[in-house]
Amino acid sequence: MNQKKRIVVIGATSAIAEHCCRLWMQRGPVELILVARNVALAERIAADLRARSGQAEVSVETMDFLSTPAIADSVARWTSQMPVDIALIAHGVLSPQQPCQDDIEKTRESVEVNGVSPILFAEAFAGAMERAGGGTIGMIGSVAGDRGRRINYVYGASKALMDRYAQGMQHRFAGTAIKVVLIKPGPTDTPMTADQKARGRRLASVESVAQGTVDAIDRGTAVAYLPRKWQLIMFVVRALPDFIFNRLNI
Repeated sequence: MNQKKRIVVIGATSAIAEHCCRLWMQRGPVELILVARNVALAERIAADLRARSGQAEVSVETMDFLSTPAIADSVARWTSQMPVDIALIAHGVLSPQQPCQDDIEKTRESVEVNGVSPILFAEAFAGAMERAGGGTIGMIGSVAGDRGRRINYVYGASKALMDRYAQGMQHRFAGTAIKVVLIKPGPTDTPMTADQKARGRRLASVESVAQGTVDAIDRGTAVAYLPRKWQLIMFVVRALPDFIFNRLNI
């Protein structure tokens, strides 16, 4: 008999996170704790997931994603009786650059939601998993964190913060049963990128990115670019000398 996996999904209304949950349900008995700011949407997602599998136990919670006490208390409660096998930290906002330049309050919001908040959740889960002796933390970052670019450097900076944090956490847990997986999607066909799709930009399917995310978490891959072509693309972008890079509108 398969042991039921316990998975906490932070930012469960994310399209990528929702499709990850569908994939996990197909693999056997699972307990999903969906944590979201938009409870009504999360409840609809939970109802859909329950309808897809009789083996899934799905619950929905909401909280202040920027409150350190709320994060610490919630993670302690989720892990007090039984360990969490996987924590997927998937929340964020795709912050346009110009509004951040025009209003530093929007800059603060972008950095806190996209960088600081995921790190607070990850650190809380790390402590719980260390005490339990195992577990996997999956964090959804972005290729935007690989190099600062004029078109999205505030958003990119928050994802770069997550990148360095995950790298340090991987060093901390090297050789242990705790895995930290950083997912770096390229532009993906989700509600957050609807304007890009309307402009004709080619986007990866959310299903393929979710499959890659679940596979990377299964393997404990340190960094997963999705689709994989973005690993080469960003290698080239990072390698460009400044005198060339600064002429490009990318």
